[in-house]
Amino acid sequence: MPTYREFREVLRKAGFTLIRSRKHEVWWRLEPDRTERYVLVSHQHGKDIPTNIFARMLKQAGLSREEFERLRKDP
Repeated sequence: MPTYREFREVLRKAGFTLIRSRKHEVWWRLEPDRTERYVLVSHQHGKDIPTNIFARMLKQAGLSREEFERLRKDP
């Protein structure tokens, strides 16, 4: 499983912007069709993301597992 730090890097590469960092971080992106996407990320950095939470975060981001892995490996 990926870590929270890796997920943040993928969000940056996917065009998300950190807009708030209090209890959780809130990442935001405006889609080409003008819809807004928000992803909540815990402040835990090096910890692995539990499977059910990872699936929820991917859904919020609108990313498939394959897209996530591709962005994770891109420099």
